[in-house]
Amino acid sequence: MKTIMKTLGVASLGLWAGMAQAADDMTLQLKWVTQAQFAGYYVALDKGFYEEEGLNVTIKPGGPDIAPVQVLLGGGADVMVDWAPSALAAREKGAPIVNIAQPFATSGLMLTCLKEHNINSPADFPGHTLGTWFYGNEIPLYSWMGKLGYATDGSDGGVTIQKINFNVDPLLQKQVECATTMTYNEYWQVIDAGLTPDDLVVFKYEDEGISTLEDGLYTTEEKLADPVEVEKMVRFVRASMKGWKYAEVNPDEAAEIVLDNDQSGAQTEKHQKRMMGEIAKLTAGSNGALNVADFERSAAITMEGGMITKAPEGAWTHAITDEALN
Repeated sequence: MKTIMKTLGVASLGLWAGMAQAADDMTLQLKWVTQAQFAGYYVALDKGFYEEEGLNVTIKPGGPDIAPVQVLLGGGADVMVDWAPSALAAREKGAPIVNIAQPFATSGLMLTCLKEHNINSPADFPGHTLGTWFYGNEIPLYSWMGKLGYATDGSDGGVTIQKINFNVDPLLQKQVECATTMTYNEYWQVIDAGLTPDDLVVFKYEDEGISTLEDGLYTTEEKLADPVEVEKMVRFVRASMKGWKYAEVNPDEAAEIVLDNDQSGAQTEKHQKRMMGEIAKLTAGSNGALNVADFERSAAITMEGGMITKAPEGAWTHAITDEALN
């Protein structure tokens, strides 16, 4: 009997040890499809950085029909990737979401114009049509035009802002003279279409002082009020930033990891490696902690663009990164 009890005791200890070591589940909702824009998370997953932190992470790709904030609020994700304007707009409308980390230090958004239209500076914009994505992506452009004093409906010597889809066809087909592009994606689609950098004039939003924060990590106030969830977030951010720093130093390997996780098969090695090289420039210098001045600028631009009506309160926290970086 003593032998049996001893055996059961050992088994019980083993069971409890296994339970104690069970990984905590966590789900990340991306803003867009699987691509090098999100390489840090895929690297953290592939290299076991999440596993080292006791996390079992699921990464959900985004897409044109997926609203990350709805997935987050619906309980389909614990954390989401979003841009500041859309996140702030959602918060003002009642979504209790909070920025917990900011892996991207700078913006990759820019306006790309065909040189043949003789647009060499912002002073040349009047009389032209500028294409941009909407759903919050248009806000910096509207704010910029407002600062320049240009009407955006084509009147009074202003510009015409036209909504375009997430591709460069309108620019290539000359339906617009300029179009929003990302340094790591659509700009290169223009180049791959046969144009050269000499055929283009680009205006980087960072250089124009109208950039807003991109690709921040957001969760809900409810999760931040739960110590257990907070502790998981700390581990998640720590591992994610380890993934981002690895991706910066090993861009080609990071791109290959992204390709391995692209279940759609739509991405190409050339494009993803080039994208990762550009993405590394945007995450460089970030340790994950939000720069408050950058956030406040983003909020001001979002207000100027009419997407929110007042300065946000409680929309960010350093609590997670302070702990994760210690």
